[in-house]
Amino acid sequence: MSENRPVGAVLVVGSGIGGIQSSLELADAGFKVYLLDEGPAIGGVMAMLDKTFPTNDCSMCILSPKLVGTGRHQNIELLNYCELLGLEGEPGRFRARIRRKPRYVLLDKCTGCMDCTKVCPVAVPDEYNQKLATRRATYKLYPQAIPNAVAIEKNEGKAPCRLACPSGVNAQGYVALISQRKFKEAYELVRERLPFVGICGRVCHHPCEQECNRKEYESPVSIRALKRFAADYVYAGKVDYPVIKQPAAEREEKVAVVGAGPAGLTCALDLRAKGYKVSVYDAADAPGGMMRWGIPAYRLPRETLDREIKDITDTGVELKLNSPVNGTTGIQQLLARGYSAAFVALGCGKSRTLKIDGMGLDGVLHGIEFLRDVNAGRKPEVGKRV
Repeated sequence: MSENRPVGAVLVVGSGIGGIQSSLELADAGFKVYLLDEGPAIGGVMAMLDKTFPTNDCSMCILSPKLVGTGRHQNIELLNYCELLGLEGEPGRFRARIRRKPRYVLLDKCTGCMDCTKVCPVAVPDEYNQKLATRRATYKLYPQAIPNAVAIEKNEGKAPCRLACPSGVNAQGYVALISQRKFKEAYELVRERLPFVGICGRVCHHPCEQECNRKEYESPVSIRALKRFAADYVYAGKVDYPVIKQPAAEREEKVAVVGAGPAGLTCALDLRAKGYKVSVYDAADAPGGMMRWGIPAYRLPRETLDREIKDITDTGVELKLNSPVNGTTGIQQLLARGYSAAFVALGCGKSRTLKIDGMGLDGVLHGIEFLRDVNAGRKPEVGKRV
């Protein structure tokens, strides 16, 4: 190596026209150049302009050759979607701490064909057009962008509707899919977190709607109704019914779940997805817990309830009905039968009582007990005046 040849590396922060020109000149001089930018592509503000000042030249006509030269230069390494966290050391021996944000796309695999942007259901403001128009969350910053690859924009936080959901369902995701008429995909997205799509589409108390940002303008999006619509559309046979996924590999361990309510059935489904053999014990003669015994059929049709429970049992979950498990002794007996663990999912199927005189008198009925009798086919005595 010649003694006069420059050695070392240079970090250029910012990939506007100034950063690009500096990188090219440094790279031509023999330096290894790292060009860092927080965006998915280089070009900066100049890439957004139609004309340059004061010559009124075409902005992209000037910038495009430099973009190509920067992207192809063997001495320039692009660090897109990166943030400089700190710089330590002295001239010639600096150490930079850099955080790279996830692009969610493999640069060496993406061809820049843009087909994925055509099917992306999420629209966001387009900063390239000063947010006067929208683009898709899967996008390329501008047509001539370097690197010639798309990126997927995801907010670091979660939408208020999703945070409010006890199951963490991606509400904004399935609403966006429904808006694109992708009803099957919307159903499958809900089911990633919640196996009772049609049930919750009918009886959920929808805390998501209370937090919907749309309430500040007109009214909240009817998120629960959209969930119900997606489930009913799939169940009506208008699209191919999603295949119930079987576990990738079976495990030897057995797990007992006590209680065939929503918690127990969801736990059983998740365990089956991991390959465990699962048995669900319940004292009642039908599964569903409070979904069956605490909600009237006019609000939750039994065919919807039975269908979604069947989707769970079709994965291999075994139901053992009319099989009460009593206290600690019952759990110990289950473990003695060869179960490696037991999940206790017993609900509190009992009404709260008011601390007032007369609560125990004849004719005073409690809601949960009353609904249980009605749903079990028994006719409670309500008297002539209620």
